[in-house]
Amino acid sequence: MNAPLPDVPEVRVVGLPQLTTGFDLVERLDLAMHLKVHGPLEPMTGERLAELAEAISLRGRGGAGFPFGKKMRAVAKASIRRGVRPVVVINGSEGEPACRKDTVLLNRAPHLILDGALLAAEALGARTLVVAVTRNSTEVSVRAALAERGLSDRRGQQLRARVVRTPERMVSGEASSVIRAANGGPAMPPGRRERAAETGVGGSPTLLSNAETYAQLAVAARIGPRRYGHTGLPNEPGTVLLTVSGAVARPMVIEVPTGVPLRYILQLAGAPPLPQGVLTGGYHGNWIDAVASHNAVISRESLATVGGALGAGAILPIGPETCPLGESLRIANWLAAETAGQCGPCKLGLPAAAGGLSDVLNGGGPAALEALREVTQAVKGRGACKHPDGSARFLMSTLSAFTDDLASHVLDGGCGRETLGVLPLPASGYQDLEESIPSGEKLAVDWTLCQGHGLCADIVPELIRLGPDGYPAVADASVPMHLRGRAQRAVRRCPALALRIEQPAAEQRPALPAVTRRALGSGRD
Repeated sequence: MNAPLPDVPEVRVVGLPQLTTGFDLVERLDLAMHLKVHGPLEPMTGERLAELAEAISLRGRGGAGFPFGKKMRAVAKASIRRGVRPVVVINGSEGEPACRKDTVLLNRAPHLILDGALLAAEALGARTLVVAVTRNSTEVSVRAALAERGLSDRRGQQLRARVVRTPERMVSGEASSVIRAANGGPAMPPGRRERAAETGVGGSPTLLSNAETYAQLAVAARIGPRRYGHTGLPNEPGTVLLTVSGAVARPMVIEVPTGVPLRYILQLAGAPPLPQGVLTGGYHGNWIDAVASHNAVISRESLATVGGALGAGAILPIGPETCPLGESLRIANWLAAETAGQCGPCKLGLPAAAGGLSDVLNGGGPAALEALREVTQAVKGRGACKHPDGSARFLMSTLSAFTDDLASHVLDGGCGRETLGVLPLPASGYQDLEESIPSGEKLAVDWTLCQGHGLCADIVPELIRLGPDGYPAVADASVPMHLRGRAQRAVRRCPALALRIEQPAAEQRPALPAVTRRALGSGRD
């Protein structure tokens, strides 16, 4: 099986670099080298900055692709209407195992990201900057970059800047998870959808965007929209960062102009000449076949036309020697285990869908396939965050892309190929379906005993974070089975005996149910 991707894999560039300028000179651009390579940056008014973003058609690079200029105007409008200063947040949380582009930027070019965020902060009149990161190496790099600029969270500064650490989980990169973490809670969706532009960090209007998005803004602010538009496609100008892994000889992060053929990128990474399929957009993305991958170019529009997705820029080919349904089952199990456990479509639907795919692979026949289609369809559009929708999209794409293999498993008992595990997962691997189901147990704190030692947060940061007062903020959600052991250890380690696990009612821990749309309910208010 493939090893997990390193924090900073090989970095390549097609054409002239923009985001990765200077990478050939040093491993990390400190402030002095950054200014030497990129030059100074002049401040801009809010209107000019929004117009710049609109002129270059800048969209979020974290997956959703929301227009940055529109988001910025919404924050400015809410700030003026409420008479409250906004907050700017850099979302560098990268919990998907197939993505490393933001980690590369934060580790090697942190000041380019800070340039864009500080431009936005000054234009909006923000006095708070938050940088959310996932990995140790990234946190070290960002803290060093803030120190090089004399930025900190000390009172009295014109702009207070701080780093928030989030666990390496799929849901940690959700906007609502990042905001919740910045507010001192666990990095998990709160169970309801709120617009960050209206109510975000500290209840203030919040401009939250992906790390690469801010870096692109900084590049465009320096060179102007006309020169920026000379690179890439007219309707999607500039470059994009891609993470290429899976069945490749050289996993890499690569900066390419939009419009470059996908087949050329795959060739550079050493992918099979005729891939069985290419997963585009990562584990919330879509599979495309060899013909589509040959015809597609790197752009949102082109990939969407052939049934793919740019998403967060992850590209994962698989070769003909592995079972594509088995590969997809590994990812489906992992996605189910990543649930925040706070709404029915995620807590019940995703494990049921992964179990359904397992049934199909293990001789369940047409009835198992029909049940899988039903539960996957029932999950769509009903979650409290984007994780259920993205996971359902991945599963539906699997069923559409590999129809011959599906027929072999449903009608003939299998395709005759092993599952080689070429798609990257975290170092701990992935959980079996039983472990993917939330336990139903919850962590609880006895506040009459808690003394704020904080030891529990070190053991299970996915569920417990320390608030500004040093006391734990505990997720109001079921403890996932893959975290149950650490949750029990956190209880044992509490010197004040203030932490406990509340047991579920007996009926809350069944085997996989026959999940219906009504049973799933909805995570939306």
